Amino acid sequence: MTNNIQFITNPRGQKLGFVKNEISSLNCVWLCGYHSDFSGSKAQTVAQTAMENGASSLLFDYSGTGVSEGDFEDGTLSKWLEDAEFMIEQQTKGDLILLGSSMGGWLSLRYAIKHPERVKALILLAPAPDFTKDLMWDKFPQEIKDEITNNGFWLRPSEYDDNGYRVTRELIEDGNKHLILHDKININVPVTIIHGLKDADVPFARSLELVENLTTKDVRLCYIKEGDHRLSSDDDLAFLKQILTMQIKKLK
Repeated sequence: MTNNIQFITNPRGQKLGFVKNEISSLNCVWLCGYHSDFSGSKAQTVAQTAMENGASSLLFDYSGTGVSEGDFEDGTLSKWLEDAEFMIEQQTKGDLILLGSSMGGWLSLRYAIKHPERVKALILLAPAPDFTKDLMWDKFPQEIKDEITNNGFWLRPSEYDDNGYRVTRELIEDGNKHLILHDKININVPVTIIHGLKDADVPFARSLELVENLTTKDVRLCYIKEGDHRLSSDDDLAFLKQILTMQIKKLK
């Protein structure tokens, strides 16, 4: 799937990379996690499953990630949500199944709140709504908060990146504009949430809080006992394939 990459320029003048497969008016759209891109196994599983079940698919990279232009450290929730809205508007027609991983789950929820007329279902993997506040800022010791406040960023070590990455003051402050977890979330379509009990990045209890705050009654919360944050084992991918196949069949 990654051999057919196309590019489109977003409103901020950056080229965004994407891969799409147009089959029907039902679109499966993958929204990546923080510091991730669409070359991963989950995104590819979504594209393959959509094709096998007669649905269209769209994979894309936010600005500053993957094959898209820009610097990751310049990214914010507002900019990445704008990228998602732009890409979906330009590259899809018809109904949407949004599949969001980690931060992509937060963006998927935000998109669904704003565009209820198009979104017909959500599938969220280890969703991380409000992570910039609850899982970053509120957890940081005072010296890290001071470094971000005074210097504009803190270089955070990462097991996924040998060089670590910058957590910027702009990211934290902008994230506060998009907080949703601690109030009712007005979404009234089927929502499936998959979360690993061994997730070291996003506590699995947060998905239960999300379930309780969603207004829709059609919610399934699936805990995977051996699942970590990535949910990319062969069994995890097989389960994702099963869930997406069921959802496509219900909507077709």
